[in-house]
Amino acid sequence: MTPHPAGGPATSAHPARPWGAALLSGLAGAVTVNLLNEGVRQVLPHAPRVEVIGERALRDVVGAAGATPPRGKALYRWTLGADLLSNSLYFGLVGLGPASGAGARGAALGLAAGVGAAALPEPLGLGRQPGERRPLTPLLTVLWYLAGGLAAAAVYRRLSPPAAVAPADAPDEGDGAGGEEGPTAPPI
Repeated sequence: MTPHPAGGPATSAHPARPWGAALLSGLAGAVTVNLLNEGVRQVLPHAPRVEVIGERALRDVVGAAGATPPRGKALYRWTLGADLLSNSLYFGLVGLGPASGAGARGAALGLAAGVGAAALPEPLGLGRQPGERRPLTPLLTVLWYLAGGLAAAAVYRRLSPPAAVAPADAPDEGDGAGGEEGPTAPPI
C-alpha cells in the first residue's frame, strides 16, 4: 500500500483489474470475428476463410503431438472451439489498462491479429485461404480482426466500473482567524 498523495487513505499500487469484464470482452471480440467469417463467406465468394487456416493448423499441431486429428465436421467444431478460446484470451488483453484506453488497445490488438492472420499462414506452411483474391481477401481478414478488437473494447468500456474521480482538494486551513480561507503557500 502506498500513502495517498493528499494525505488521505492508502491506495494499492496495483488496483484489482476487472478480469471478468476483460474475459467477457475477449469473448465478444472472438464471437465478432467468427460471426463475420461465417456469415460473409456464405455470400461473398472471395471472403476470408480463416476457419480453413485454423483447421490446417489444428490438424498439424494434433498430428505433431502424435494423436490422430479429428476429421470433417469434428475438425470444424474443434477448430471453432479452439478459435473462440484463443481469440477470447487474446482480445481479453483489451482489459490490461483503464477503460479510457480500451479503444486504442482494441484497435491495436485487432490490427495485429488481422495482419498476422493475413500474412503468416503461407510462411507457416498453412497455405493460402481457399478462393483468396488479393488484395480483397487479406484486407477483409484484417477488417474482421479489427472489428473483433473494437467490439472487445466497446464491451470492456461498458462493463468496466466508472473511473474513480479524485476528490476535490481539502479546504485550506487558513490562519485560524475565522476569516475567508484562501490558498496557502506550499511549505519550503
